[in-house]
Amino acid sequence: MPIDFHLSSNDVAVRTDAMSFAQNVLKPMRTKYKVYKEHQKQFEATRPAYATAVAGGLIKGQIPPAIGGTSGPLTQAAIVVEEFYAVEPATALTIFGTSLGLTALNITQKPGHSEFIAPFLSCEGTPLASLVFSEPGGVANYTEKGAPGLNTTARREGDEWVINGDKKWATNSAGWDNRGADLACVVCRDVTNPSEDPDADPKDSIMIIIITRADLDRNGEGCFQVLHEVSTAGHSATGPGHHIKYTNVRVPTKNVLCDPGEGAAIASACFDMTAVLVGAMSVGVMRAAFDAALAFAKGDDRRGKVPLLERQAVADLLSGVKMQTEACRALTWKAAHAMEHGPGDYSARRELALATKVYCSDAAVKAVMDAINAVGVTAYDVEQPFAELLSTAIALPIFDGGNVGIRRRHLQEIMLSPDYDPWVATYGPPTASK
Repeated sequence: MPIDFHLSSNDVAVRTDAMSFAQNVLKPMRTKYKVYKEHQKQFEATRPAYATAVAGGLIKGQIPPAIGGTSGPLTQAAIVVEEFYAVEPATALTIFGTSLGLTALNITQKPGHSEFIAPFLSCEGTPLASLVFSEPGGVANYTEKGAPGLNTTARREGDEWVINGDKKWATNSAGWDNRGADLACVVCRDVTNPSEDPDADPKDSIMIIIITRADLDRNGEGCFQVLHEVSTAGHSATGPGHHIKYTNVRVPTKNVLCDPGEGAAIASACFDMTAVLVGAMSVGVMRAAFDAALAFAKGDDRRGKVPLLERQAVADLLSGVKMQTEACRALTWKAAHAMEHGPGDYSARRELALATKVYCSDAAVKAVMDAINAVGVTAYDVEQPFAELLSTAIALPIFDGGNVGIRRRHLQEIMLSPDYDPWVATYGPPTASK
């Protein structure tokens, strides 16, 4: 069988480095940011860890070699994400938020956009990138015919585009100081010549425009506002997805990353890649919950004669968590490999990525609850890791494209395709009959 789950020497080195970074850089951040109550203050407290990530090449490592970066296979990215999420998800997500913010540039790889990538290749400073897509009213149905679509608009005026509208939930979008990210890839709707045809495809007007911090500074006071600072149940130190507003932000035409009609497909492709990585996040959370519950079950007897792990009910719960963790890791690695190598066409590969996001994120919530039930009321103590793990886990099915409103709908669309082959991503296209 052409299947081998042994890590290569390079994979082992990547995992070793990730484990070291997680323990020595990410983990200490939790003590530092927990002294603050406000989400924004907690986020700002993690800036030294982000600076270390930049200096160590972690941000450059999320950009393909073809445009100057040092990124490796998606399977290695999954390994890194799991290690980080098993230790300190909140600080880690800011790093991965920048990765998502750069993904559209990684996909398009347009020569004229090298200046926008340069700050993220320098290994200096603390540059933040953001894919600014979600909006206050949600985006699950934004390409539905006859619907209002995105509220964020762009209008061509001479050699400039003028952007207006509100956004929300975009990690890193407000920057370190609530004055904007260093680079924002803003998904918006072209209203230069709006169509009067009720049957027009909304995707034809979707574009992506780059707005840099320099663009915001040049536009002056009032062009960018944080209307509401969002505090979240988990990921409390992550680059916030505040409710932000762009007002008459003017950028040159060179800032167009995707022309009208191209933006929806590229935005979707960005989230196809991150679907795999949410699987890895889920595995990291499940692993942390299992390890903590296992240690408790081996060391506590609840005033009985034997450790809890010798009780069948506890062992059944923990063996279930372990099996789910292993299954989710295998699915994540399979999807990561398939996205880059196949078999199958892009739709088949994408189905695996979507399945990974949905299955693993749902499993993570159940796994943490099972670990909590195995431990019992002690898990309710904030000095135990379980409450925070649950707060992290419940975000996984609803962020990065909610499982119900977006990801399962995409799976539905794939299955409805007339030429849908459910197993091509495993066995490859069927051979022609002789």
